[in-house]
Amino acid sequence: MNRIAHRRRRRFSVPLAAAAAAVLALVPQTALAYPAPGHVTGDIAVHDPSMIRDATGRYLLASTGHGLQLRTSTDRIAFAGSGDAFTTRPSWWSRYSTVPEAWAPDLSYRNGRYVMYYAVSRFGSNTSAIGLATSTTGQPGSWTDRGIVLSSGSGSDFNAIDPNLFVDDDGSWWLSFGSWWSGIKLIRLDPATGLRRPGDTAVHSLAARPAGQGIEAPFIVKREGVYYLFASYDRCCAGTASTYRIKVGRATGITGPYRDRAGVPMTADGGTLVLDSHDRVIGPGGQSVLKDADGHLLVYHYYDGQDGGRAKLGVNLLGWSGGWPSVY
Repeated sequence: MNRIAHRRRRRFSVPLAAAAAAVLALVPQTALAYPAPGHVTGDIAVHDPSMIRDATGRYLLASTGHGLQLRTSTDRIAFAGSGDAFTTRPSWWSRYSTVPEAWAPDLSYRNGRYVMYYAVSRFGSNTSAIGLATSTTGQPGSWTDRGIVLSSGSGSDFNAIDPNLFVDDDGSWWLSFGSWWSGIKLIRLDPATGLRRPGDTAVHSLAARPAGQGIEAPFIVKREGVYYLFASYDRCCAGTASTYRIKVGRATGITGPYRDRAGVPMTADGGTLVLDSHDRVIGPGGQSVLKDADGHLLVYHYYDGQDGGRAKLGVNLLGWSGGWPSVY
């Protein structure tokens, strides 16, 4: 993926989630009717945000750039920058990028520690690698490098960036990833190490588009026994010229096939639109999904068409109608 370094006032609350049934009847079906992002303040200039909530109720947000940028919030509205995950960049980064920065972190909390998958890549190529880091606190400078999970190069038909960890109900660990090239892939991991499962070399294809059309940033959610694959389509990182949009497909098994509302496989350019450009919100994508107390949240970046095209954090609640997600 080509990445760069780098309304209305609304609060989300449990009462709002309780009104979801009424709101869903008004879910927009056209881009012009999408709701504005929820009100956020502070350090909200982000790309590829991933957010979790810890046991104390604190929100931890990681995003692309530098040694992986971390932010915190106590209320999901005001965000403060807290620093880089790494005090010293892992030495292997230099094999995949000429600049000391990483992309598209994926945060989670597993087995008593914070886990972060991320990517390092040579801009505009698939000379890329997905790394793993862990921390006992999640604080800046506390992260320990665990090495390379997967890499790609000129001989690969995929791009090893944009990782997302999914842990299934049976305890199995899976990593989706991919950007452009032959699309979104899935591999199985070893829960004990967070690395590739020994002896399992299978690479499953989940979604793909015709040559020259972008798809990246996968994120898998399971709800009521159904697997949902969210992905960003088209182009990021061009300010107000960005064409990013978020689509989704669903499947009955983790490896697919994922299909859109019309039944078209995501491996054949299918995908049901979840969020597109509208009003001042340009090129929404790089998304993750967080299940919070008041429901699922779609967390993404967009370019503000009324603020010089600056990249900003977007957060919307997701409603589910007929087994499909919509923003509100």
